[in-house]
Order: sequence, then structure tokens, then C-alpha cells
Amino acid sequence: MVRQDQATLCVSLSEVQAYARVETGEEEALLAGLLRTASEWCETFLNQALVARDFELDLRSGESWTMLPLQPVRSINSVRRKGDADPLAASAYRSDIDFDGRGHIAGLPAGDTFVVSGSAGMGLTGNEIPEPIRQGILRLAAYLFANRDSLVGELPKAVTALWRPYRKTGLCR
Repeated sequence: MVRQDQATLCVSLSEVQAYARVETGEEEALLAGLLRTASEWCETFLNQALVARDFELDLRSGESWTMLPLQPVRSINSVRRKGDADPLAASAYRSDIDFDGRGHIAGLPAGDTFVVSGSAGMGLTGNEIPEPIRQGILRLAAYLFANRDSLVGELPKAVTALWRPYRKTGLCR
């Protein structure tokens, strides 16, 4: 299970209002919710956190290196045994973040569950997120607004075309 701080949005509400051509503040709450939904769908599609934020995740250790299920990892701050309050000494395990932002932990007793704390995200601010990702979120939020009375079955093709080059698979290398 991954516990994360509230995500900072990389697209502003005013950008969505302008794109969706909503001039009054009557539907701001609806647009804000759709913006959060579009941002979460984006992170799920990409398998990446967008704007950097802290996380804690439960990790069941394996025999060797265990990959963290969150990308891109910016830092691994501490590891503690689940149920314990105190972190393990840094010498009790090994951690690594590879060139692609995948975090790995090794040296923990196999089969035990640990809590790993750190930070993950593509950029420190919304402006550091690649523009095609931001445009996809903007388009998706506006699409959800325009189609709010009907079921949305799949992401619009224009949105997935913008996001696909940034998508990370869950496969280990």
C-alpha cells in the first residue's frame, strides 16, 4: 500500500476554466474535482508521480533487490520494520535509485514487511512537468466536464497520444 501526501496539481483551475470556456465561478468546484480526477488518471496511465511529494509504502522484502512500486523515485529517506516506530540504521540495508527513477531496496530479511519513506515525482513544480502531459490533463478535464452526463468508457485518443511517450511499464529490467 502506498500512502502519499496530497498531490500538487500541475495544471491550474484557471487553465481548465479557460480551456473549457467556463467564465463564471458557478462550476469551479465541479471543474476542480474533474481536474483532480484527470490528474490521478494521468498518474495511473503513466505509472509515475507527477509533482514531487513524500510517500510511505509497505514493501515485502525479497531474496535480493526489491523494486519500489512508485516512479520516479527522487529519494529514499528511511526504512523501518512495519509496526516499529524507529527506522533501521542505514547500514542495515542497501538502497539505489537507477537512471530511470526506479528505487530498489536490498539486504532486508526476506518475507518481512517494511515501511519505506521517500519522495517521488517528475518535477518539483507543475511547470517542470512536460507540456504534453499538462495538455493531456487539461484536455481530459475539459472532456470530462463536457461529457459529465454520460459514462466515459476510455480515455480520449488525443489524450493518450500526448501521454504515451512518457508512460512507464511495470516490468523490471
